[in-house]
Amino acid sequence: MLRINTKLIMTLSAITLGAIGVALTFCPVEVSVWIGLGSAINFQVILQLLGGLYFGFAMLNWMSKGSIIGGIYNKPISIANFAHYFIGAMALIKALLRNQNLPGYLWIAASVYAIFALCFWIIFSRSPVAETTAQ
Repeated sequence: MLRINTKLIMTLSAITLGAIGVALTFCPVEVSVWIGLGSAINFQVILQLLGGLYFGFAMLNWMSKGSIIGGIYNKPISIANFAHYFIGAMALIKALLRNQNLPGYLWIAASVYAIFALCFWIIFSRSPVAETTAQ
């Protein structure tokens, strides 16, 4: 049976989402220009709102990383993470398959999202394994 270290996955997810959240919140102009949206104020506001969502999700994962997660334990956390990463992976993959001229960093983002989606699906669908101690 495949074991997943939920503390590690939650920590990596929190760091990833936190970094994206901070970048979108505090550098919306630079991010907007970098991803090709230009410097329109409406895109900047949307990116800042999105940054707040990412940062909030990062804090949820960071604060929950020490909890038992899996199966029936903390089900809302595991299913919310799975939904976020699965939907994000599908959207990125769909966009990349429709337009092969998109930047390479989107392939990296799609891969990261797909890996996290798989990890959170495994966490959600399996009961946590009790830690065994040497006696």
